[in-house]
Parts: sequence; structure tokens; C-alpha cells
Amino acid sequence: MGDVTMSNTEQEEQLINAEFQKLIDAYLASRHRKKVDIITKAFNFAKHAHKGVRRLSGEPYILHPISVAKIVCVEIGLGSTSICSALLHDVVEDTDYTVEDIENMFGPKIAQIVDGLTKISGGIFGDHASAQAENFKKLLLTMSDDIRVILIKIADRLHNMRTLGSQAVNKQYKIAGETLYIYAPLANRLGLNSIKTELEDLSFKFEYPDDYANIERKLAATKEERDTVFARFADPIRAQLDSMGLTYEIKQRVKSPYSIWRKMQSKHIPFEEIYDILAVRIIFEPEDIDTELNDCFNIYVKLCKIYTSHPDRTRDWVSHPKANGYQALHVTLMSKQGEWIEVQIRSRRMDEIAETGFAAHWKYKDVEKTETSSELELDKWLATIKEILDDPQPDAMDFLDTIKLNLFASEIFVFTPKGDIRTMPAGSTTLDFAFSVHTFVGSHCIGAKVNHKLVPISYKLNSGDQVEILTSKSVHPTREWLNIATTAKATTKILSILRKEERELRKKGEQDLDDFLAKNEIVRDSLVTDKLCKLHGLSKPDMLFVAIAEGKVRLGRADIETIRGRSSSTGGWKKLFSFGRKATKQEDGTLENVGAGFDRKKTVVLTEDSVQKDYTLCECCMPIPGDVVMGYIDEDKHIVIHKLQCPKAEKLKANYGNRVLAAKWEMNKVSLFPVSLYVKGFDKLGLLHEMTQVISQLHGVNIRKLEVSCEDGIFECTIQMYVHDTEEVDEIVGGLREIQDVKEASRI
Repeated sequence: MGDVTMSNTEQEEQLINAEFQKLIDAYLASRHRKKVDIITKAFNFAKHAHKGVRRLSGEPYILHPISVAKIVCVEIGLGSTSICSALLHDVVEDTDYTVEDIENMFGPKIAQIVDGLTKISGGIFGDHASAQAENFKKLLLTMSDDIRVILIKIADRLHNMRTLGSQAVNKQYKIAGETLYIYAPLANRLGLNSIKTELEDLSFKFEYPDDYANIERKLAATKEERDTVFARFADPIRAQLDSMGLTYEIKQRVKSPYSIWRKMQSKHIPFEEIYDILAVRIIFEPEDIDTELNDCFNIYVKLCKIYTSHPDRTRDWVSHPKANGYQALHVTLMSKQGEWIEVQIRSRRMDEIAETGFAAHWKYKDVEKTETSSELELDKWLATIKEILDDPQPDAMDFLDTIKLNLFASEIFVFTPKGDIRTMPAGSTTLDFAFSVHTFVGSHCIGAKVNHKLVPISYKLNSGDQVEILTSKSVHPTREWLNIATTAKATTKILSILRKEERELRKKGEQDLDDFLAKNEIVRDSLVTDKLCKLHGLSKPDMLFVAIAEGKVRLGRADIETIRGRSSSTGGWKKLFSFGRKATKQEDGTLENVGAGFDRKKTVVLTEDSVQKDYTLCECCMPIPGDVVMGYIDEDKHIVIHKLQCPKAEKLKANYGNRVLAAKWEMNKVSLFPVSLYVKGFDKLGLLHEMTQVISQLHGVNIRKLEVSCEDGIFECTIQMYVHDTEEVDEIVGGLREIQDVKEASRI
């Protein structure tokens, strides 16, 4: 027996070779040129470089690059250059090999991609807290050189998410937070729909395991019912498609757990009230590329003969593809059982592009033909990002938020006066359109004519609008414009112009102050400016200089008396003594010493005593026992407790992940916490009495405040109360929903 048993090393060697063989088999099955030799060379080089290194899960490290290469090949559809780059993506960062070594062995293209991946890698899983936003900047800069860098980075992130279980809980929060904040929107914008969905679902699974399991359980329980609805709905469609002589497949698409949960949260409704869990997808093979568009509309006409279509829910992404290349015709039909069901009509080509994005374009691209419109859209998007990058942002976080405006946006189509079509994010205003034309046009925009009618700069555009921008040289951007602009480009340009104007005002105000002080034989120093700021109720010298330049602060006798008068004793004491050592900012924007003394791998335990003494419950989301929460070490080294789904917490996880701590409640139903409930339903006599009975008598909870409004027989009510935990809230909400005329009840 001893001869047959393999050593662990031999077993691992077999496993590694088997995984690599799967990668080669997948590559050989693709339509790419068969460059197996260079891929094998990259594999052997990476295997040697990572020899003896293991991941946190205990497996040999080389399995990670192989997995990333498999995602790149199978799920994104890229070729040998990208597969080699994926196999080598951690070599420069984690070993002694350099980019020059890679270039000597594999040529300049692979070396350039590996270099791009190395540049954006440092810090994402490292210890630099706010490096995430800076990394994102680097990532976007690299994107404009070669889009494959970001595609491989997304594949790397997908594999890290698939193996996230081996990380500590606080690391899981950090990585899942970043994924939802940055990588899922990026995957969506690049048309990687299936990867975007998986990234969202995996993030959701690690952040809210109970909610995820609950939705999965309910999806499994309702599967049989969905299958019956689908079969009943699809049979008449099949008959019509067969009569057209088409080769097709018809399948059901089930909404992802994350999408379901987001809808439950935003609409405050239970799982049972989500009616678009099921959609139907028709994928057909056109006779040739030229009949594709006609076939989509012919199928649409046939469907409308069987079922009634919803007039407001037809979406033509076939004639006007989305900016990420997505093409399909969406129509919502009323089934014979009285349910609205969305049908997505797309050709096999459109389906592949929808699932694997821009990489699929290369498969269909004819070298003789010009670039497809979606590739031009990608170039436009990258050009916009380049413009934003060219204008330095003072705050990396502002930059990240600005870019995200464009990442998340869905599109509308508007026309110029000459009839040219422009893609804009949904919700764009006249001002956004003006800046999309040219910075000069935007900065002097006074209004517009939309469909030949005069509208203000704040007018929200709709698909199909024809827009003519009106300008005036006397008009200049103001701070109020930032509330009107919704696109990244407009916001960035307005900020840039305002900063330039403020710099000039500061300079003028500073000069005016110096002239005034010189006349009165006073030398300006920090003490003088501090006194003047205090006198005029301004928080910092820059604000004082601007106020002087704008004439809002007029310098006179009172200023001289304040400067020459004695300073308050407290001011003097503050200057002499430093109350505790403050954290210092380092060059990369991280806070030195923040979180010193805390074991970040430990879970914060929230008890009655510790919540009062040691931790702060954040007012922005008002967490209560039972909520899924996390801790955050702030600049003053205090631990603040946020709900995990609080918008502020989402930003903190993504950008200051190193200061995030896992947290859990251990309460004994002693302390009370404030919550607010929203209730809506049909008004009737005694309804309020029934509601207060449920809250006060049935559950013994004191109502703190109650606001009711009633219009056309519909009442809305907000109730503020004190409870022990979420279990109590759920019981009260359940009790309120059981009242006959109450139609909605949820925690705000």
C-alpha cells in the first residue's frame, strides 16, 4: 500500500496540472488562435515564481492565477495575451521578478498589462486605508491604455469573492463593500452582466448571510410555481415562433437574490410582493446579421397577437444599444392569468454581448468593417474619464463619487438641433447636456429650447428630446449649479471653474487684507487671521479672504480693536497645550495611528454597558440590537457603530476598509432604542385606535411621536417609538399588517 499512496506534494502537483489542463481545454474550445505554447510558458513561469506560497485557505497560490485565467478565457472570452497576463498578474507584486523580466520573456504587450495590474493592485488588500480611491484613479488611468487590464482585474476580484470565506469577518466587509461600490458597477458598465450579478450576489451573501439564505430559501420554495407559470406562458409563444420557421430557445430568467433584496429595501415590501421575479428570454439565430433587427420586431408583433403589451414598458435597445453595448427588445405582456411578465427578445450575438460584454464584440468583429457603435461608446466613456482625471481633484473621495455618477447611470437618447443623437445618463439636465457639448457652452449656459420650448438649466431631459442650448457671456457657474448638474463631466468642470475663481478671489482678498493691515502697521500672522475669523463668524482664513474680496466683510475700526485687544485666556491656553496626540495625515491620505490599540480581527461585542461607555451608535442610520452592524474607527480613535447597509457605511467599507471592524450584539432586552415606522392604508373610523392597541397594549411599547395625514381616503402615518431590538419591531410590524385596512407597514 505504501507505494500506491502519494505524498501531499505529489497530490498538489496533480491538482495544479489538472486545473491547468482545464484552462487549456477551455482555450482550445474557444475561437481564438491556438497559442498553447506561450500560455504553457506563462504557467510554468508563474508556478516557479509562486512555489511554496499558499493562500489563506491553505491551497497552493498558483491555483489563484489559474482560476483568474479561466474566468478571463471562459467567462469574459479573451485570448492568449490576456490569459498569459492573468497567469502572471501577481508575479511582479509578490515575487522578486520585475516587469523587465516579464518583457524579456513574454514581450512588451503582456509586460504592459502585467505592469498595469501591478500598479492598481497595491493597497486594495493592503494596509493603506484611503488608498482605495487612489487605486481606483490608477485603475481608470490604466484602463485608457488597455481595457484588458480592467477586465483581468474584474476576473481577479471575482475569484477573490468566490473564495472570500477564508478571510476574517472585518476583511469580508471591506472587500465585499469595495466590490459593490466599485467593481460591480464597472462590470456592468463594461457589459459583463453575469459577472456583475455574481459579484453583487456574493457581496450580499457575505454581508447579510441570513437575508441571503432567506431569499434563496423562498426562491427554492416558489420554483415549482414559477415553472408552471413559465410553461403556461411560453407554450403559445413557441407555437408562433415555430410558424415563423426560426431557430430559437426560450428560457426563464429569475431575478438575482441581491436585486430582489434591493427592491425589498427600497420599496419596503416583503418577498411575496415582488412581482417581476420571473422574466422570459427569447434567443434566436437570425438568417444573417442584416435580418437581425427585423426578426426582433417580427417576433414582437407575433407576441402582441397572443398577449396584450404594456404601453409604457416597451424598451427598444435594439435600434439604440445601451452605452455598454447591450442590445435587446424588451416588452411586458399580460398573461392569461393576469400577471405582467417581461419578455426579452435578442439574437444569439446580442445574448453573448449581454453576458460577456465587449470581449464578445471581438468574436463577431469583421476586420474590414468599422468599429461597432458600442465600442465607440466605450471610447467616449473612457475619454470622459480621461478628462476628469486630467483635472486634479483635491479629494480622492469626491473623485470616486463623481465617477460613480456615470458608472451607475442608465441612458436616455437626446438629439442636437441638427438631428445628431447623443447618449446621456438618465436624469440629465439641460446643464449636463450643455457641458457634454463643450465646457465653454456649459459654463455660459443660460437655458435651452427643448422641442422648441424655452426651459431653464435645471430642466430634466427625456429620451427623444431635441435640445438647443442658449448661452450668454454674462453667465458664469455658481455653487447652486452643483445641485443641478448630475453627470460626472458637468460636476467636475463646474468644480474646476469655481475652484479657479475662488483661488483668484482668495488671492485678491489676501492682498486687500495685507494692504489694510500695512496701513495700520500690523503684521499678519495666524493669530491675527484667527481673531478676524472669530470676529466675522468664519471658520478658516480662506473663507475670510473670499469674504473680503466679495465685499461681504468690510475691514474697519472694529477689526483693528479686535486685533490689538487682549486674546482670551482659553485661546492662549489652547495655543500652549496640546490636549492629547492627534493623528497626523500621511502623504497617501491615511491616518497614522488611527485604530492603534485595537485588534482589528476581533469582533466588537455590543452589550448594554459597552454601548453606553465605549461605542457611539451612528445617528445617520440609528442601528438597534438585531441589525447587522459593523464598527468603524474614526479619526479620534472612537468606534462608531453603523448598520451594514447604511449608505455612509457602504462608502467607509469601500474606501477605509482597514478601519472597519466586525460587530455583534449581546443585549438582554434592558436598554431601549428609538425607531420609526411607516404605515399606509385605507382610512376608517377607529383605525388609529387599533394601531395603538397593537403597539402599546399587545407589545407594551411607548409611542414617542405620531404623525398622520389623510387624503382621498388613504392615510399615511409615521410613528416614533422606543424598542429593545429588531425582533420587537418585526412583531409590531407583523401585528400592524394584520389590521384589515393597513396595506403597508415597515421600519424607516
